[in-house]
Amino acid sequence: MSTSGIVYRPRRLRATPRVRRLVAEHRLHAADLVLPLFVKEGITEPVPISSMPGQVQHTEDTLRDAVAAAARAGLGGVMLFGIPAVRDARGTQAEAPDGILQRGLRIAREGVAAVEQDGRPGPVVMADTCLDEFTDHGHCGVLTDGPDGTAVVDNDATLERYATMAVAQAKAGADVVSPSGMMDGQVAVIRDALDDAGFEHVAILAYSAKYASPFYGPFREAVDSALQGDRRTYQMDAANAREGLREADLDLAEGADVVMVKPAGSYLDVLRGVADRSDVPVAAYQVSGEYAMIEAAAANGWIDRRASVLESVLGIKRAGADIILTYWALEIAEWIK
Repeated sequence: MSTSGIVYRPRRLRATPRVRRLVAEHRLHAADLVLPLFVKEGITEPVPISSMPGQVQHTEDTLRDAVAAAARAGLGGVMLFGIPAVRDARGTQAEAPDGILQRGLRIAREGVAAVEQDGRPGPVVMADTCLDEFTDHGHCGVLTDGPDGTAVVDNDATLERYATMAVAQAKAGADVVSPSGMMDGQVAVIRDALDDAGFEHVAILAYSAKYASPFYGPFREAVDSALQGDRRTYQMDAANAREGLREADLDLAEGADVVMVKPAGSYLDVLRGVADRSDVPVAAYQVSGEYAMIEAAAANGWIDRRASVLESVLGIKRAGADIILTYWALEIAEWIK
């Protein structure tokens, strides 16, 4: 018996790197990661996003290169966001066959097909299914006059737009459509529209618990957002965790193939709760503000960049995410290779 009186010594399993690797409870894999990509109409060179160092608005040509890089890295997917040259109140470019997002989806599918000719699985091509990048007011849906005369998003009129948009994305080659507007009933309406159009095979990744968050700030620059005001009448209140679980339950009941929590870092409790009750894969989005904070702190020498990135993403994995959308996906894939 130990003379020190210490019966349990957990430090034995932390003693060396090889022991720590052996007993690690959670691991990151490139196939867990999805890289968000922005493609902008009318530019001839990539445009750096100042609040997201290292990220750009892609041209169609550089988007092709970015998808190829994601394929080489073994990433699980790419999520495309389109930035049109012309916007209007209804966001009509969102479903235009020759619109920038549909062109980007076709480019992405061509890149995936080239990889898969060599017998390797390429990244899943995902599309953001929302109107905010396409409307001149920056909201996620069609506006109407509210009870007090101020403009509000019309839920049911917006559902019709999402259905049309999702079908257009499926026709352009999206493997997964991703309604992110937090409209009531959006998953069911999109599922019906896809099925009616012969796209039963196209999956729905539902932004199920999407919170109104200040951490989306850099994303607004990334998509040249025209938003004035906020989205608190449709995105969720940060105070509410049970409501996030209810939203996930509703999306599951409507046929979501994947449910997601966004942002990730501030809502790990919600993510854990959704993961505990979901019978489909669970995703989490490490959003632009989370990215920007770590990049800024690292640039100032206040934190170790690589260690902080990996810890932040591993924390999301540990909380229950099967799929993680992160702007560091390419770098992480290289680090863990």
